Amino acid sequence: MNCTDVIILAAGKGSRMQSSLPKVLHLLAGRPLLEHVLTASNKVANARSILVTGHGADEVESVCAHDAYVAVRQIEQLGTANAVQAALPHLREHSKVVILYADVPLIHPNTICRMLEAVDGEQISLLTLDMAEPSGYGRIVRNSNGVIEAIVEHRDASPSQRGICEINTGVMALGAEQLKAWLPEIDNRNVQNEYYLTDLISIARKHNYHVKSIQPATANEVQGVNDRIQLSRLERAYQLQLAHALMLSGTTLADPARFDQRGELSAGIDNYIDINCVFTGAVTLGSGVTIGANCMITDSSIADGAVIATNSVIESAQVGAGCSVGPFARLRPGTILGAGAKVGNFVETKKVRVGAGSKINHLSYIGDADLGDNVNIGAGTITCNYDGANKHATRLGDDVFIGSNSTLVAPVHVGDRGFVAAGTTLTCDVLDAELAVGRARQRNIADWRRPVKKED
Repeated sequence: MNCTDVIILAAGKGSRMQSSLPKVLHLLAGRPLLEHVLTASNKVANARSILVTGHGADEVESVCAHDAYVAVRQIEQLGTANAVQAALPHLREHSKVVILYADVPLIHPNTICRMLEAVDGEQISLLTLDMAEPSGYGRIVRNSNGVIEAIVEHRDASPSQRGICEINTGVMALGAEQLKAWLPEIDNRNVQNEYYLTDLISIARKHNYHVKSIQPATANEVQGVNDRIQLSRLERAYQLQLAHALMLSGTTLADPARFDQRGELSAGIDNYIDINCVFTGAVTLGSGVTIGANCMITDSSIADGAVIATNSVIESAQVGAGCSVGPFARLRPGTILGAGAKVGNFVETKKVRVGAGSKINHLSYIGDADLGDNVNIGAGTITCNYDGANKHATRLGDDVFIGSNSTLVAPVHVGDRGFVAAGTTLTCDVLDAELAVGRARQRNIADWRRPVKKED
């Protein structure tokens, strides 16, 4: 047995979620529950995932289409053993099989590997957990010698069996040949009239197979999601786990309980992250980065020594070393900030390259633009990049100065050391070192009287 088939059960409706969305597509840390399980499965050597779908099958399979798996359908919802039955034709000869659940998202690849290693000769493995409050879970029944004999579902358990604190997680591993041979022996003589996969344990013992119990590294690995309350609890537990890992790698979090990572976050050392920051997608932080409170950063890179002030939003952008962003700044997709650049309060950028040392300090919108080095953009400046049908570019050379409240009507180019006076509406190119003034001439009227309000 040198290959592994991972059967992932994802056919249930999840009625307790009270949702039109299939339960396994609800998000945990920004990704569907099912995707977490597929990721763990794909990290097991020589493994292939077999996904058993049912309720919302088309939607489930399309959402996770980027993952590698074989999809099969459970036509009728007749229990977990019936769901596994649908996967049997796809098992490879002499493979080891591990059975996982799409609504138990935090199973760790190391735990899966430990279970597979225990499958040998006349031994299968079962993932169990000791719980202080086991109500609702299937109980592990052992004989006087401590050997696992069976699993009894809570609703079918006797009072003495309900006193057992070792519970079944549902995750098991065994040989493909054993699974194919034993599955037809399962019947539905139980309270639910369903085919319980857990009956495999008593069947294995009948065939003189030993059942090796494996315990997960943490209880979170086997926590299932049946409703939104459980989902929220698992979300916080998982976020705390991610926060601890980040802190151990050299980043300070002001409050680990108010940190959210919804994707992949890699970071150097000596970073500081204040409260209520959300990281989505693929985010990379250098070293010595400071991120203020209430920031949202998505699919972006922040280089060494950058400071992101409070309430800033950064999406698909690159922030160079030593940059300053915010507060209340928004960097939209395509923004690239050179080293030491500054984007200040209430500034929005989109598809713009900002050269090294350049500044857009206040209340400006700069889009579809290329700014050279050491450019200064005055407060209230906007690039008029859209004519109602097409986008047009604005290009500024090095050491350009744009006065406050200027309007740059693209396409337009300002050469090196060009100077645009405050209040200018720029419609023509400016050559190197030229001054552009494009505003109405001021006219003062002497002895002017204010209008007087008419009486009713």
